[in-house]
Amino acid sequence: MSNYPRDEFDAIEEHSARHGVHRSSLDPQRRSLMPLMVVGVVALCVGLLAFFIMPKFFTTTTTPPVAEVTQSSTAAPSTTAAPATPSAAPTTAPVETPTPTPTPEPTPTAVVDKTVPVAIYNAAGVSGLAATYAGRVQADGWMVSQSANWAGQPQATSVIFYSDVEQKGNAEALSALLGIPTLLETPELGVPLAVVLGPGA
Repeated sequence: MSNYPRDEFDAIEEHSARHGVHRSSLDPQRRSLMPLMVVGVVALCVGLLAFFIMPKFFTTTTTPPVAEVTQSSTAAPSTTAAPATPSAAPTTAPVETPTPTPTPEPTPTAVVDKTVPVAIYNAAGVSGLAATYAGRVQADGWMVSQSANWAGQPQATSVIFYSDVEQKGNAEALSALLGIPTLLETPELGVPLAVVLGPGA
């Protein structure tokens, strides 16, 4: 024990926090837990949002439509199916195209030139026969160069002579006019057209 007399500084409360005059008051202060709880609740909410909601915004994978899935599932067996036999393929009968029938070209009509002189000879021995036929020929528009008796070989029938191919059309016209079907080509008479009247004319 100290031998010094007690003073006012020695009277210290039993449960006082003071430890000397130079110490400040160290009264215990009870800290509040409310801010810590608020921070914990906020952190929990942020964590829940990040776990449940944020993946929906950043997800890029999409599920295929049901139609596509069913189509792929139904199309798969066709790859392993056996190829169809030729008998199963539909056969189409070949279409027959009608062949066009060629239209017959009209035969060119021979040009009849009635200005070509015609000689008429009587080989039948009938008097005036050459003049009679000459009148018929002239009446049809032909030009008669001469009408006389035949001085050549005897003829078994009536004949129309023409000098070349160019006179064949004129000879045919005279044949139709006079009814004489026999036509002969010869340049020996020296005239383009000659009608020789034989027996029976």
